[in-house]
Formats: sequence, structure tokens, C-alpha cells
Amino acid sequence: MTNGVLDEVYQRLQQTGPERDGWLSNHAPMAAEALVRHGHGDRVHAWIDGYADRLSERPRGIQRISAGQWREPLGDPVRTGDWLTFFDRQLTERPWREVLIEWWPRLLPGVAAGATHGVIRVGHAVRALLDSEQDGGATPARVAELGAGLGYWAARWQPLAPAGKGPYRSTDPRSALDAVPRVPHQRSGIRTRLAQLADLPGWPESAGAAPGDGGSGAPDRLAAIVEAAVLRYGTHGHGNPVMLVHAATAPSAIARVVPVLPPALWEPSVQAAWAATAAVTSAYSPPDARVMPDRGATDPADLMARGLHDQDSHGIKFIDTALDVHRRTGEQAVLDVATYANELITRG
Repeated sequence: MTNGVLDEVYQRLQQTGPERDGWLSNHAPMAAEALVRHGHGDRVHAWIDGYADRLSERPRGIQRISAGQWREPLGDPVRTGDWLTFFDRQLTERPWREVLIEWWPRLLPGVAAGATHGVIRVGHAVRALLDSEQDGGATPARVAELGAGLGYWAARWQPLAPAGKGPYRSTDPRSALDAVPRVPHQRSGIRTRLAQLADLPGWPESAGAAPGDGGSGAPDRLAAIVEAAVLRYGTHGHGNPVMLVHAATAPSAIARVVPVLPPALWEPSVQAAWAATAAVTSAYSPPDARVMPDRGATDPADLMARGLHDQDSHGIKFIDTALDVHRRTGEQAVLDVATYANELITRG
């Protein structure tokens, strides 16, 4: 990303708000980062042109949030403008890593914020910052985008129902996902669905014991959770093609941030990633699994081009996550699921 296209995009979007219509997320910065990363910087501005009618103005603040009085406005979407200004100020005064490390444990318990889009936007911003540091240093535009992600997360901060503690439900994340109980009423929005988790039998046990080998490192455990969520989409994505994307993209975002964090924050990050994946799975998985249609082998070089052609931001971000998994595992099935997901999303 040495050509500055992503910085241009971030500058272009800097005065847009994190949401529109009171709840729907602004996906443009996240999708743009994925498109540029995968070699489509020459077309990203045209993609944003097509997305422009889904952008709103950045909200204005109401009252200044001070560094010592942040608890009360946490999770108050009316204070979105105040939170955006707060993080702009924090990131002007201190290095971005320092701000992130301070706020990560404060925000992580509210991982469900904005249907997990808060943490997802932060994950994309951190990846962009790490890239820019390799190219000579963190750019102001990328630091500002991190501030927008943190501000959005803080404003929509939403904890999940308490999880229990105990031994790992399974060392296999896919088996653990299959064991997550479904919320009983699945005809409403995500906030109503997540509210049912508190009374859902089996939820504390499912969410509280992150799967994986306890001796494995956090990056490996996170990667396994992401891979399981991607592959499970192939059999369950028909339940809600858009929302089930977040079962994979939320833990993927956390995985992108973990390398920046001190080791003391790794295990809480794994637990939050698993809880987010389990919550989305519980809220949107259908009761039946289906065999994914055979589309023939997918070429990884063509996959993001398909997402760009179909122009859906959720498809683009799922493809981005799937390509990360494929780079690590080489599994063809991951690419095939991403192709199928993009078709489901754009068809729906």
C-alpha cells in the first residue's frame, strides 16, 4: 500500500459518520482497505462513488468526554460525536499503539458493539497502520481512521450475556460452533436476538469455554476460530447470508490486532473473539445444514475481483477474511465458501 490510495480514501471518508439511519454501519473504510490490500486500488474510488448514497455526515458532539470520565458515556450512541472527538484528541497527543493498548481491555467486553462492526473497523485500521509502518511510518489518515473505529466502538459498546467458566467445550472450533444453542426467536434485529442469550440454556457453557488446545498460542487459536466460522458458513450461511458473515469477520479483526497487544491481553482477546462468534452463530444460524452447491474450484487471484464486481461490502470483507485463511491453510474449500457467500449476499 505504498501508493497512498488508501490514505486518499480515508481522507475522503474522514467527515462521514460511522452509521446511517440510526444503526446501519458505514462499511466504506473497511471494504476500501480490503480492496486496496488485494490489488484493486485503481478502482476503489469508483467503488466508493457507488457507495456514496449510504454515507452520512460525521455527527457533532454534545459535551466533551474527559480521559477520567469515560465510563458514563460508554455505550451511549447519542454521544457518538463526542467519542469521535475524544479519540481524535487522544491520538493527537499519544502514539496510536499506546492509545489502543489502553482502550482495548476497556472496549473488549463490549465486543458486540454495532453488530461487531466496532471491532471489525478497528481491525482493518490496525492492519493498515501496520502496513504503513513497514513503508516508513504511520500516516495521519490511518491514525485518524483508527480513532473513528475506536470512537464508533465506544459509542455502541454492547456487552454480551455473561459467559461461564470451565474446561474447553471442544478442542475443535467447528464442533464447538455446532454445539452453540440457537436463540428461540429469530425474526427480529440483532439487539433483540442477543438479548435472548441471557436466558438461553447452554449459552454460558458455550460462550465461556473458548475452543482450541489450551497449550496453543493466541494467534493459532484465533486463526482456528476464524477458519471454523468461514467453513461453517458454507453449510449454514443460508440462514442469514449477511449477518453470519460477522461470525468470521469479527474474530478475524481481533486476530489482526493481537500482534500489537501485550501478552496479558491475548487470552481476553481469544475469549471475546469466541464469544462474538458464538453470539452471531446463536442469533442467526438456521436449524438445518445444507450442502453447499458445487461451483467448481475457485482461483484466489479472481476472488476479490468477484467481490468488487458485485460491489457488496459484506461480500468483500468475507472474501478478505477467507483469503487470509487460505493463505495460512491452502484449503480450497475456504475459497469455495467465499464464492458461495458472495453469491448468497448479492442475491439476497
